[in-house]
Amino acid sequence: MEQNQKVGNAARQPGAPRLLDQVRSAIRRPHYSYRTEQAYVHWIKRFIYLHGVRHPREMGEAEVTAFLNSLVAGRGIAAATQNPALSSILFLYKEVLGKPLDWLDGLERAKRPARVPTVLTVGEVQRLLAHLDGMKWLMASLLYGAGLRPMEYVPVAQDVEPWWTERFCPGLRFKPRAP
Repeated sequence: MEQNQKVGNAARQPGAPRLLDQVRSAIRRPHYSYRTEQAYVHWIKRFIYLHGVRHPREMGEAEVTAFLNSLVAGRGIAAATQNPALSSILFLYKEVLGKPLDWLDGLERAKRPARVPTVLTVGEVQRLLAHLDGMKWLMASLLYGAGLRPMEYVPVAQDVEPWWTERFCPGLRFKPRAP
C-alpha cells in the first residue's frame, strides 16, 4: 500500500488529487471498462517504478521509449502486450497530464509472429472421412467441402436433420427457414 502512496504523491501540490486518482477519473470519464482501468493503472505504475518513482511530468519521450524498449528487449513480450502498455502511457500523457507525446522515433516494436494456417492434404482428408459415418461424416464433409465454420454449419444441419441442434447444441434456438 505504501508503494501506491509514493506513486500518487510524487510532485503533488497540496489538495490536488493523486496521480493515479487522476488517471482513474480520466478513464472513467469516457466510460472505459473497469478492466481497461486496471490495465492502464498497472502499466502506468510499472512505467513510474522503472524510472525510480519519478513523476511522469518530469519525464518525456526518452523515458517512455526506454520503458517500452525494456519490455521488448528485457522481457521479450509479445506485440499484444506492448500495445496496451503503449496505449496506457500515451493516455497518461495526453488525457491526464495534458502533454501529448510526439511520435516515439526510437521505439522498438514487438514483432507479431506470422500465422500460418494448418492445411490438410486431400489424402489426409480422405483418410479422416473414411473413419466417419452417418451424421458425423455428413457434418465433416460439409464443413470441409463448403469451407464452413462449425457455427455456420448449424443452420444447414437443421435443414438436413432438425434434431441435430437439440442434440449437439442445446440452448441454441434458430428460427425455421422459410421454404
